[in-house]
Amino acid sequence: MFSRIKEDIKSVFDRDPAARTTFEVLTNYPGMHAIWIHRLSNKLWRNNWKLIARLLSTFSRWLTGVEIHPGATLGRRFFIDHGMGIVIGETAEIGNDVTLYHGVTLGGVSWNGGKRHPTLEDNVVIGAGAQVLGPITIGKGGKVGSNSVVVKDLPAGATAVGIPGRIVNPNKSNDTSEKREEVAKKYGFDAYAVSSDNPDPVAKAIGRLLDHMHLMDNKVAILCKEINQLGGEVCQEALPELRVGEFVEDEKAAAERRQSHVESFDPEI
Repeated sequence: MFSRIKEDIKSVFDRDPAARTTFEVLTNYPGMHAIWIHRLSNKLWRNNWKLIARLLSTFSRWLTGVEIHPGATLGRRFFIDHGMGIVIGETAEIGNDVTLYHGVTLGGVSWNGGKRHPTLEDNVVIGAGAQVLGPITIGKGGKVGSNSVVVKDLPAGATAVGIPGRIVNPNKSNDTSEKREEVAKKYGFDAYAVSSDNPDPVAKAIGRLLDHMHLMDNKVAILCKEINQLGGEVCQEALPELRVGEFVEDEKAAAERRQSHVESFDPEI
């Protein structure tokens, strides 16, 4: 028991630069307290003392703000940072070296019995406010961005962001990604499962579509030029240039018009 507690404390120092002393961790980290109480309630649950186990987990929820069902399975060096608002369901399974931040839900999407909560494999990071729902699996080393909602399996090493969660880096097989991972581990923990190379997937898709359209416009222009040199008469009128900035200007003008209407409105009329 004491060796596991030492291991838990060491994991806090590894992943939270705010931790200063062992006494501080022992007395001021409710995530650790919730995990320690869960170990006792889980043992009671497995020995069929289910009512006492639930009472103990409810007391832990009142004390720490972390709700862990006594039937959930937690791995070694599991770290809950801040803790408040975390919910972990009965059939959830959490591997080793997993990190959860405040507001995370490992919940179910069905009222049927059996496996209905997520499985988190080793080294998974779930960002603040994220919801991981259903009997899905977050693969080894996977990350879920803050406030994301994930309802499908996430491959090992991938990162999901958004609602619903979309994969923004499906694999990390190239040398550049491996080097970035090494630098991240050396200089700082990727706390909230987001980074500068994981942009919004919708914006990224739109950007790729615009790149494709630009490439096609160039191809069409070259074809028109070649046909005209052969004696044809095509593309006499130039295609209008696509300027994304015009949409921004139009929206800005519309916003100014709406504001002028609001300012001219007389509530006494």
